[in-house]
Amino acid sequence: MKPNVYNARNEVREERKRQALAAGPLSDSFPGVSSIVVTMNYGKGTHAAVLRTVNFYPASSAFFKISCLSEGCDQGALDLTSSLRRMIGGRETAAKGELKCDNRDDAIVHPRVEYQVAITYS
Repeated sequence: MKPNVYNARNEVREERKRQALAAGPLSDSFPGVSSIVVTMNYGKGTHAAVLRTVNFYPASSAFFKISCLSEGCDQGALDLTSSLRRMIGGRETAAKGELKCDNRDDAIVHPRVEYQVAITYS
């Protein structure tokens, strides 16, 4: 019997919702942070890239794992937790870097993801 792909996706989605709720609001974890804007550029070699922006506000969850957009990657995530915690701890306002999906399945092609972060403080 073939496993139900939709059930697996829903389980992952529900688990991420639980983790986001457990993380609590950004204002509790990081008082003084007004907003975090993460802009990601998904590149595939020389092909056109996908631009994605994720915003975090004081009422947003302090959960910084962003779902992967790669086809077939239902369980992977781009984890910004350590980068954002380091930035906030040092009251940095901007940073750039590269992310990799935490799903290491060789059957899935993950593009290079470059990101920029802008943090504003109150």
